Amino acid sequence: MSTPIAKVLGGPTGHFPVEAEIIGYLANTWSVPTLLIVFAAGWGVILGGTNLLVKRHNPTLGSGDKAAILWFVLTGTIHLFFEGYFSYNHAKMAGQQDFFGQLWKEYAWSDSRYLTSDPFVLCMETVTAALVSLGQIYGDVLYYATSMFDHYHKGVTYCRPEAYYFWGYFFFMNFIWIVIPGYLLYSSIEASGRAFQALDKQSKIGQSNGFNKKKN
Repeated sequence: MSTPIAKVLGGPTGHFPVEAEIIGYLANTWSVPTLLIVFAAGWGVILGGTNLLVKRHNPTLGSGDKAAILWFVLTGTIHLFFEGYFSYNHAKMAGQQDFFGQLWKEYAWSDSRYLTSDPFVLCMETVTAALVSLGQIYGDVLYYATSMFDHYHKGVTYCRPEAYYFWGYFFFMNFIWIVIPGYLLYSSIEASGRAFQALDKQSKIGQSNGFNKKKN
């Protein structure tokens, strides 16, 4: 039975739920600001280089299309390398001390399932590593749903009680992957609709011209 102190501080490693079995855990040696600065700098290089290539090869490309390209480069790289890293190292994630490992361990304060080889989290991260917009939305909805179900139905919480772990890590960092893919999916559907409307209009014009020729 968990004690009142454990309910506040978490289990032996500080994670929740207190009974979570996190084997071989090693505390991070990099500070949170250092991890975030290096992470942001890496993305600055990748997205900055992508932006230069886009400007060089298609200088007239609109800002919306350019933003979409940058987003797909961002999400593709994260899914392939960052989430791919998790899928490959999930069984030993608690003891990983390289850069990606410490990033995942920092995020795990908001969801300890990333340190326990949770079947759903492992499958979700592995599958979304190979999917785009619709898969991202589907994966995130299930991710939120399973965590909330365990919290409200089973009374199991995977996140520490500090608000910034829940709202900053768990909610905001995942909500981005619903909003932007959702917008891109909506834009794609709209563009497809306009294309079909234009095709239908051209077809009607062609049929009308053919009818007039036969009449003459």
